[in-house]
Amino acid sequence: MPINRRKFLTNFGLATLATQLQPLTAQGKLSPQVTLKPPRLQRGDTVGLIAPAGIVDAEDVETARRNFADLGLKVKLGKHILDRYGYLAGKDSDRASDLNNMFADKSVKAIITMRGGWGCNRILPLLNYSNIRTHPKILIGYSDITSLLLAINARSRIVTFHGPVAISRWNQFTLDYFQRILFTGETVTMQNPTNSEVQFLPIAPGKAKGKLVGGNLSVLAAMVGSPYLPAWNQTILFLEEIGEDVYRVDRMLTQLKNAGILHRLAGLIFGQCTNCSLGDEPNFTLMQVLQDCILPLGIPAWYGAAIGHIKDKFTLPLGVDVEINADAGTIKMLEPAVN
Repeated sequence: MPINRRKFLTNFGLATLATQLQPLTAQGKLSPQVTLKPPRLQRGDTVGLIAPAGIVDAEDVETARRNFADLGLKVKLGKHILDRYGYLAGKDSDRASDLNNMFADKSVKAIITMRGGWGCNRILPLLNYSNIRTHPKILIGYSDITSLLLAINARSRIVTFHGPVAISRWNQFTLDYFQRILFTGETVTMQNPTNSEVQFLPIAPGKAKGKLVGGNLSVLAAMVGSPYLPAWNQTILFLEEIGEDVYRVDRMLTQLKNAGILHRLAGLIFGQCTNCSLGDEPNFTLMQVLQDCILPLGIPAWYGAAIGHIKDKFTLPLGVDVEINADAGTIKMLEPAVN
């Protein structure tokens, strides 16, 4: 009988996690089937800064220190945060070590990535997922950090957060969602600011409920076939992208469709496709591509949420139940994301 490759990979990933956690579950301390929520942030806490992808410089680190000091947070730097290895912020083993060590460090209450770029997919096999699960903490970032958010949510079964990186613009809109979700533990309803440059465009009407998952489209497409992705059944998928021609967006969405991911969703949100050009003629518009791909799914969907490479950003908890309203363009959290 032929083997279902996707089922095999999913089961392989879960079996590996179960093996890693076996000593703990035997003691009755953890169940690998339960998604854990990290503790909330408080003023006076220490946050760990790491560079798991692209290169950062000392000026960026100092700017981040000042930004988090304004929030009442202390900063601890990853040992290799200023390393350089080609276009990466250090060798794979060192970048993975910084992330593993931050989760293991009891003095660190949250982990904030410095920036995206490229490189997180390379360190996924080097992460200690059982250690991460036994020390659940806030991990936040976007763009290439999508790899870490999805893999840790899937393999360690903890809530992770798609939101600003350390070098983001920490304006009032971005900061408001960051604080309400991660400090006060609110169940917020996310909606674009009234003066937003982000245009809300409905694709398919309706409401839907499900676990929120997602991130950068090209990063997600590159992870298809790996054991680092979540179960997709009845999830709400959010996507964002930057600097891709529309035909490439079409290609990546088609990859998700052909991999059997899109047909399992309860709803879909495409945040922003920043600087995504039409490319050579003849062509489709981005909205035509989204409609062709999404309308046959029969699920609520819209384009134009405050998600992506833009100044105003939501903080989105992966693994938390939400309800979306495609007519209003809202994401309503149905439970807190932190304890």
